[in-house]
Amino acid sequence: MINVGEILLNLWESSGFNAIFSGFMADNGWQSLVMICIACVMFYLGIVKKFEPLLMIGLAAGCLLTNLPGGNLYHPELWTAFMNGELGYGTILHDGGLLDIFYIGVKAGVYPCLIFMGVGAMTDFGPLLSNPKSLLLGAAAQMGVFFAFFCATLLGFTAAEAASIGIIGGADGPTAILTTSLLAPQLLGPIAIAAYTYMALIPLIQPPFMKLLTTPEQRKIKMVQTRTVSKTEKIIFPIVVTIFVVLLLPDTAALIGCLMFGNLLKECGVTDRLSDTVQNALMNIVTILLSTAVGSTMVGASFLNLQTIYIIVLGVLAFILSTCGGLIGGVVMCKLSGGKINPLIGSAGVSAVPMAARVSNTEGQKANPSNFLLMHAMGPNVAGVIGSAIAAGFLISVFGG
Repeated sequence: MINVGEILLNLWESSGFNAIFSGFMADNGWQSLVMICIACVMFYLGIVKKFEPLLMIGLAAGCLLTNLPGGNLYHPELWTAFMNGELGYGTILHDGGLLDIFYIGVKAGVYPCLIFMGVGAMTDFGPLLSNPKSLLLGAAAQMGVFFAFFCATLLGFTAAEAASIGIIGGADGPTAILTTSLLAPQLLGPIAIAAYTYMALIPLIQPPFMKLLTTPEQRKIKMVQTRTVSKTEKIIFPIVVTIFVVLLLPDTAALIGCLMFGNLLKECGVTDRLSDTVQNALMNIVTILLSTAVGSTMVGASFLNLQTIYIIVLGVLAFILSTCGGLIGGVVMCKLSGGKINPLIGSAGVSAVPMAARVSNTEGQKANPSNFLLMHAMGPNVAGVIGSAIAAGFLISVFGG
């Protein structure tokens, strides 16, 4: 005879509700509930507030799934053993859950590089080529990366962890994820959340500092139309950059190589199908895998601590200082050019493409309605993509051993 009571008892004991209740009794169940609430907030930010929705919703889904007790989709203990050299990818494929398998692509550095390939295929380096001085603004906007690095070391983070935190200032999500997965994978969740949240908040974070560091007269400056860049220049550029940068910093090979390869697919004119695939289908698939995999690392036990608060604060500090670095560079170039360069384009030196360039254009039009800075700002903007990849390669080469 079927014992209904025993069946119901077994069902309860195997349920996640029992796991949460038992966890409360053991003083750790609250962590799962808090992380579930955080996941719901992230869903709200992505869906309602539209904060980087393509990434935020996937991050929230990964966070939710990994913190629902009993799902066994992600196993932090397996990755701890992996980092200690006690097991390999084969064991994770055999014993891990779905999100463990997704995370292999993050740990192996596959997803960020594929994202960069898509970014390259969607990027027009024409504004940079027409005004090569823009590279200096992209370099100046990396100031926050290294300042935040030093601040993080003062707060007790290791050099590798500090490097991963500092790269948030580059405003480049894939670069931050790749750097952190190689140097400090235990911090991947909070760093990814900080990086993509601040990227979404660019229209709120940057304008006050743009007004603080520039004068009304400087913001009104109208820049002349840049020269037309030939097709040959656009084809040669990604090849030359790949050769030079990778020879200079071999650890940038994956990011710079994929970025420039994607751009070459776009510009060469004979691989339109491949370019279209990289820009659309591949980018969409990889975005889903990357966001859910990174979100799965947001386990309550490792996320809810003082380190996460430090990362959030240092991340916004890095982002602000990178913005200020680009603006200061813009002011210097404005003075050296005799007032021909609007310093607002310096804030676009962070690599959030094209949002940072749009903010520069918007602030310029507020000062002078006839001002159109978008194409001028795109030069520093795409230079920032290259600059953040180079900064990441430098940090990986120094602290990745």
